[in-house]
Amino acid sequence: MSQLDLIRALPKAELHVHIEGTFEPELMFAIAKRNQVAIPYQTIEEVKQAYNFHNLQSFLDIYYAGANVLIHEQDFYDLAWAYFEKCQQDNVVHTEMFFDPQTHTVRGIAFETVLNGLVRACDDAKTKLGISSELIMCFLRHLSEEDAIETLQQALPFKDKIIGVGLDSSEVGHPPEKFERVFAQAREAGFLIVAHAGEEGPAEYVWQALDLLKVNRIDHGVRSEEDPVLMQRLAKERMPLTVCPLSNLKLCVVDDMRDHNIKRLLEQGLCVTVNSDDPAYFGGYMNDNFVAIADALNLTEDELKKLAIHSFEASFLNDAEKEKWINQIHAL
Repeated sequence: MSQLDLIRALPKAELHVHIEGTFEPELMFAIAKRNQVAIPYQTIEEVKQAYNFHNLQSFLDIYYAGANVLIHEQDFYDLAWAYFEKCQQDNVVHTEMFFDPQTHTVRGIAFETVLNGLVRACDDAKTKLGISSELIMCFLRHLSEEDAIETLQQALPFKDKIIGVGLDSSEVGHPPEKFERVFAQAREAGFLIVAHAGEEGPAEYVWQALDLLKVNRIDHGVRSEEDPVLMQRLAKERMPLTVCPLSNLKLCVVDDMRDHNIKRLLEQGLCVTVNSDDPAYFGGYMNDNFVAIADALNLTEDELKKLAIHSFEASFLNDAEKEKWINQIHAL
């Protein structure tokens, strides 16, 4: 089996994808037209040209502008459904999607409008495509902790539809410790905990996510390598890192995919996984990320399988489901 055939054949779980970051220009245009919302681009080509970022903030600016066209429950359904179709193409059989309610509630969109559209798409993906999914609600770290606490309160009536809470948006200058209280409240309410740390921010932010937020998973975490003691802890605790290679390249976390540290992290015994982050903006969904690192880092068949196995190991699936998919990977 060729490397590409193996990547296509591997069942995968995606653990780090922002549903608002799967917003393809064509769909953005269609929904903007449907909702009669003006966007600052005349053509799909202009939108694609704007997807040239030099850092996280320049990406976030266009990301939030695109989200403005999402108004009705059907818009959120269409957004998620388009992503599930990509999952089917890439043999992503389980996904744990981030959504950012504050991006929408600040515009006057009701929390349940966002959630209901996403949940309906998740239900249809299970019945029509056989893809399982969970939703993780993220707090925007450039906003206040008070704002995050208010968002958590909005989420509590829908707790059965949201498996966990996370922390995303502008990392530098917004350390995890800023949100220690809201994450304590979320844990108390029974939510699982994840947080973006160690992407643009330092390894210290990973320590804070572990010790103050008490996370179940670290999103990104690639800068953990700067701290040998942290690396030992991550390996010992089997703390998953949800790594996003094409995102790291596009946002200049690495300058060349050949310099990416995912292979080194794997060799040092860390539970690293491959994910697409904001694939409409960063030039690739799950298989594109696998192909990019396989080519640049000369990954072996065993390493590719291990990355796929880790995706299930690190997921919030039950043990029986994890075992089922991991056995399928071993059989390839």
